[in-house]
Amino acid sequence: MKEIKANALFKINEGKLEEFKRLIPLFISAVKEKDPGTLNYDWFLNEEKMECMVLEAYADSDAVLAHVANVGELLQKSLEIAEITLHVYGNPSDELLKAIVGVGAKIYPYYSGL
Repeated sequence: MKEIKANALFKINEGKLEEFKRLIPLFISAVKEKDPGTLNYDWFLNEEKMECMVLEAYADSDAVLAHVANVGELLQKSLEIAEITLHVYGNPSDELLKAIVGVGAKIYPYYSGL
């Protein structure tokens, strides 16, 4: 399985919702313009608007690495106002594993499916 899926849960710091919400269209615009390997990139806010879940899918590990390079500056800004929990599904390359180790990503290797 080459495809990589992920979900990123942002826990937004108290009083930072509006600042966080201003980043979302910037992320989406950057992905539309420069991430051809991004297959899915959807953002969801919980009812209390203190958590944001991003559901992501990429063609392969190289597409994830391109995405991280593309949105790196925006990601840094988001991490100043929110905490992230990242789950990655699939079989990431060694290079991708090294790139995401700093955020404490939990990896779920592909086991079975359609």
